[in-house]
This record gives sequence, structure tokens and C-alpha cells, in this order.
Amino acid sequence: MIKTHESAEDYLETILLLKRVLGEVRSIDIANEMNFTKPSVSVAMKKLKEQGYITIEEGGYISLTPSGLELAECIYERHELISGLLMHIGVSKETAMEDACRIEHVISTETFEKLKAYDTETIK
Repeated sequence: MIKTHESAEDYLETILLLKRVLGEVRSIDIANEMNFTKPSVSVAMKKLKEQGYITIEEGGYISLTPSGLELAECIYERHELISGLLMHIGVSKETAMEDACRIEHVISTETFEKLKAYDTETIK
């Protein structure tokens, strides 16, 4: 996985999820979802665009580039697997979601792959 800042990963994951729900994503949608100000989201979108993770189309619509989509899907997969495992062992949904949001950014690829293999083998 490409190493990026946690906040960039959160933005990309949010764009991915909003795109699935809304079809089209604008900065205001991200600001509302993440409870951030529109100016702070605009600054972040500029950085993500410069890094090649998003494009901003006419009308302010935001799309993930192939590299942005790959990273967003990777982060979302980590979030889903980790929160699922935590809930499976009895952690409340709210706590599992919050903890997974933190863990997804720092877990090594090796550990994640082992968790994924464990999840596939044991939790059905």
C-alpha cells in the first residue's frame, strides 16, 4: 500500500463511500459527512488533486483517479475487516467502528494479510 497521511486516507475513503451512495461527490458533501468546514475540505481536495488521487470536474464534482480508487478501496477493506473482527469478538459496533478507523491507518501489510487470512478461515 502507498504510504499517505491518515487524513488523506480518510478523505479518499469518504469520497469512495459517498460516490457509492450519492453517485456524484462535491466538497460540500465531504464537509457534511466528515463534519469539517468547506474551506478545510477545499484545501485537502487541492492537495489530493496535486498528489494525483482525485480529479475535480466542471461543477466541482470530485472523482477518484485509479490510484486514488486503489488506495480508498484498500483503506475501506481494512476498515471493514477490522471492525468486523472486533465486533465478532464482542466489541460494540460503535467502539469497533471508531477503533477500526484508527487501526486501519497504522496496521502493517503483513499483519493485515494475516488478519484477512484468519478472518476468511475462521469467521463464517
